[in-house]
Amino acid sequence: MRVIGIDPGTALTGYAVVEEDGANLRLVAIGVVDTPTRISLPVRLQQIYTRLRALITEYVPQAAAVEQLFFSRNARTAMAVGEARGVVLLALADAGLPIAEYTPLQIKQAVTGYGSAEKQQVQEMVRLLLGLSDIPRPDDAADAAATAICHLHRFKLDGLLNS
Repeated sequence: MRVIGIDPGTALTGYAVVEEDGANLRLVAIGVVDTPTRISLPVRLQQIYTRLRALITEYVPQAAAVEQLFFSRNARTAMAVGEARGVVLLALADAGLPIAEYTPLQIKQAVTGYGSAEKQQVQEMVRLLLGLSDIPRPDDAADAAATAICHLHRFKLDGLLNS
């Protein structure tokens, strides 16, 4: 199964395409959609949408996993990221992909086995699980990979429980 994981953001939207073949995970693609702050928010959101649709066309994932928002302080940042998240969900839905959403706690639990893991622990497990020599950069890309891995683990677990 091939999954595109997304870590939504207005400035940087992380993405990672991860494929599972039996017990092996393979990183197919990873990166960020980087939108310059000097352009208007509507144009930035359009760029996120357009780039995600191109990635979906290029890598043909079978499912999508998106990190849910968690903000406790800055309402302005939460609103902007929420708008980017809406565009991400629209791009995935327009592509006809099944979409799963996971909280940061669920992602940490699936990748490290510990829901309160530190960011560095999650990144190191992403590196190990994907057999990479280095932790993916920037953090948004590594978070997207963790989200995809979470979905693949969850999908496999659900399959085992329902068989």
